[in-house]
Amino acid sequence: MTDHSHDIDLRSVVRGPAFGPAVVLLSVLLVIWAATGAGPFWPMWPALGLAIPTALWFAVKWAQLRPKGASRRYAMQVSISSVLAATVFLIWAMSGGGYFWPIFPFVGLAAALALHRLFLAPGQRSLQLRVDELTRTRSGALSVQASELRRIERDLHDGAQARLVALSMQLGRAEERLADHPDSAALVRRAREEATAAIRELRDLARGIAPPVLADRGLVAAAESLASRSTANVEVVGHLDHRLPPVVETAAYFVIAESLTNVVKHAPGASARVTLSLDGAMLVVEVADNGPGGANPAASGLTGLKQRVEALDGRLEVHSVANEGTVVWAVLPCE
Repeated sequence: MTDHSHDIDLRSVVRGPAFGPAVVLLSVLLVIWAATGAGPFWPMWPALGLAIPTALWFAVKWAQLRPKGASRRYAMQVSISSVLAATVFLIWAMSGGGYFWPIFPFVGLAAALALHRLFLAPGQRSLQLRVDELTRTRSGALSVQASELRRIERDLHDGAQARLVALSMQLGRAEERLADHPDSAALVRRAREEATAAIRELRDLARGIAPPVLADRGLVAAAESLASRSTANVEVVGHLDHRLPPVVETAAYFVIAESLTNVVKHAPGASARVTLSLDGAMLVVEVADNGPGGANPAASGLTGLKQRVEALDGRLEVHSVANEGTVVWAVLPCE
């Protein structure tokens, strides 16, 4: 599938269930209701039945965006309880109102949430505080490390690399002046070639630490730079209204870079879309392509990305179905 006009929106694989069949079914029910006299609006009941699992799916996904541990379990209970409470209220309203019996399940759900917090064992509470403290200190250490790596990259770019470029130019001029001395010119030429190779290796090393465009202009500009250099047809979608922590930007950059490299390597001719968005305090990165699919999530490159993301308490998923393309989806906390 090389035609971008036939690009499949694979974000639905990760972000939500397929709504097409449900919409078709509800449309058929509405036609039946209208054709049978448009009496009491009974299609609302099957609509509710379809809405409940969809709402539960989104509630679970939202909770899974939270950090692992007690906070994620509590968020899971809050989200599912909210869906249940909304369901009970809608059933009461759709059945004609009257005596407000939903107050009883509301109280039960609220009591369960309160008990979840109240009866958390002191040892567990202490452990959770310790985990939170370690998470904060690790995040600080990773941020310092990212800033230091960016400083090293700048030093390499502005210092050693600039000196090697100047040396290569001087050797080139010296080679020209030694045109009448072939043996000496050959030695200078080899020295210039070694200097050029050193510059190339130094640039690769600096690019592997952090590209200058990422430090200077931010993640969106860096993603656009990757897209412009890629041989695939890549579209970048997203706008971030503020700079993110350096360690988050760096991790997201390498997720995009590795994913686009895989597109070029394993899906030649395919097009790709990079989507960047903020969901509260979470950065969501998605790279979707319309290639042949069948990617192996256990491959070394994707495993390295997963470890890099999980080191920040983030999450990375790879969805790759044969003949339907591949989606790499990462969530990174920004706090």
